[in-house]
Amino acid sequence: MNIAGTPFAYREVGLAEGLPLVLLHHVTAMLDDWDPAVVDGLAAERRVILVDLRGVGRSGGTTPDTFEAMAADTVAFLDALGLDTVDLLGYSLGGIVAQVVAQQHPERVRRIILAATAPAGAQGPAATGATLQEATRKAAEQGKHPKHFLFFEPSQSSQDAADAFLGRLDERVTDDRDTPVSDETIGAQLTALTSWEQDTSSAGLAAVKHPVLVVNGDNDTMWPTETGTLRLAHVLPNAKLAIYPDSGHGGIFQYHEVFVQQALDFLRD
Repeated sequence: MNIAGTPFAYREVGLAEGLPLVLLHHVTAMLDDWDPAVVDGLAAERRVILVDLRGVGRSGGTTPDTFEAMAADTVAFLDALGLDTVDLLGYSLGGIVAQVVAQQHPERVRRIILAATAPAGAQGPAATGATLQEATRKAAEQGKHPKHFLFFEPSQSSQDAADAFLGRLDERVTDDRDTPVSDETIGAQLTALTSWEQDTSSAGLAAVKHPVLVVNGDNDTMWPTETGTLRLAHVLPNAKLAIYPDSGHGGIFQYHEVFVQQALDFLRD
């Protein structure tokens, strides 16, 4: 799909009709990084749309370095599909984009799920670059994937969940894979995250009247659960909160069956 001359890559799965659920993914991610167990579970009841925003994966153009611009790209994508209103699921960086869309374009959103994300001014996002580098170093030393350290806890059960998650990613797409993100895209995303942590405008979330489901692991070492997730649920006036035990930034993947059920129940209300 071309939007003002820029191609946007996306996938649709699930039902052919009904209010769409649009998924916005994390820093460094593209379409293939969504857990098939989550996508398929949601698609059992919903029309699900996954999108690479500008400059990400196979989408063209240059990735913007502000969340306001990413939110504008999201709305332009909805316009191009002819979608007046959608539900949003934003994970990590995508959760920030979803927050901005809800604040700046509230009429375009019905319900929102915010997973492993943080409000403006919360600790964590500015250190994402260093966290990614440290996880990459550990992964190389121990022969593991960086997501073992970024998304999951050191416990055996959490590391087993990491293995299962990574296995699902490998099994889902064997051809027509999306394009890995570029260093330029990662740099722009990290710039946006640094600005987000320095932003003091989280009070604007108090005006977001949409029903919101806020979820995370109980020990998110990337964007701390206590200062990010719990604060987010506190500031939003119509939020429900779910915290998963012995899990981190990838809690929705470790507890994918629980998360999918909670998400579908929330979206049905």
